[in-house]
Amino acid sequence: MKLQFEKNVDLLTHNTFAISAIAREFARIDHPEHVQEALEYVRQSKDNHLVLGGGSNILFTQDVDAIVLQNRLFGIELEKEDDMHVYVRVAAGEGWHNFVLHCIRNKWAGVENLSLIPGCVGASPMQNIGAYGVEMSSVLNYVEAVNIHTSEKHTFSLSDCELGYRESIFKRKEKGNWFITHVGFKLNKRPVFHIEYGAIADELDKMEIDTLSIKHISQAVIAIRSSKLPDPKVLGNAGSFFKNPTVDLSVLRAIQTHDEKIPFYPVDENTVKIPAGYMIEHVGWKGKRVGNCGVHEKQALVLVNYGGATGHEIFTLSTAVMTDVKNKYGIELEREVNVW
Repeated sequence: MKLQFEKNVDLLTHNTFAISAIAREFARIDHPEHVQEALEYVRQSKDNHLVLGGGSNILFTQDVDAIVLQNRLFGIELEKEDDMHVYVRVAAGEGWHNFVLHCIRNKWAGVENLSLIPGCVGASPMQNIGAYGVEMSSVLNYVEAVNIHTSEKHTFSLSDCELGYRESIFKRKEKGNWFITHVGFKLNKRPVFHIEYGAIADELDKMEIDTLSIKHISQAVIAIRSSKLPDPKVLGNAGSFFKNPTVDLSVLRAIQTHDEKIPFYPVDENTVKIPAGYMIEHVGWKGKRVGNCGVHEKQALVLVNYGGATGHEIFTLSTAVMTDVKNKYGIELEREVNVW
């Protein structure tokens, strides 16, 4: 079936912030053959384009004067296995949490700490998603993608992806150049449990478990995230809006002269990571509402749309938060969410 392009499509239901933004053209790619067709259309039109997955990491501040390609490629394939590992190829349009649950059902370990993260599998290497002591870099095997400008197919190895804290080659020098079709994972048959985060250990204690499993860790993570993060289906949001900044020790020492209790986590001998949520809360923004948007009452990293907010309102709110943090702590927060 030939790929269909629609004109003037409202992206309200295609982004978790629930922001109304009109896409000039829109196509849903749900078959592998549609990829080349869509990219050829983009090249011939010579127009701007936007590849959209689950819309869980984007803030629309204006209408989208571009061709929007929504990745809806589905499928989970077991490629091979050995005594220690299973190798899995996943289509980029698969929901991330659905993939995690599939792994748990099959007793494939490695992604259980990443339960309930919104978005699609294709976005996971772009963002190097991470939570509760585990990052995508620990399970990624490869990324299959098609060059948007040439239609060249390419497989990126783990090292090719240049993963960093919420960063990858796809967000930097190769931004906008590739349409990710599949992601390969290397998962464990023998789980290595990551329960060093206190919240997980506390939740597991409540569950009174006899024998720990990846399913139990997933259940604990789901309970924690559900207790403090708003459901995008109920309250529009894109999860963590800001990155946790990494700073030199000298910056931390300067902050400690006026805030002795500021938490930090060593990165290496010269740098530390400071929780952005702590700083946002301590400049008075946690739970604060401005018009139709605000900072979530339980998690200061999350900006929310209470209904009817525009992307410009939320962007303005984020700027105000960043300004106050800069004024008190001398640290420039960075938005984790992509802004259009």
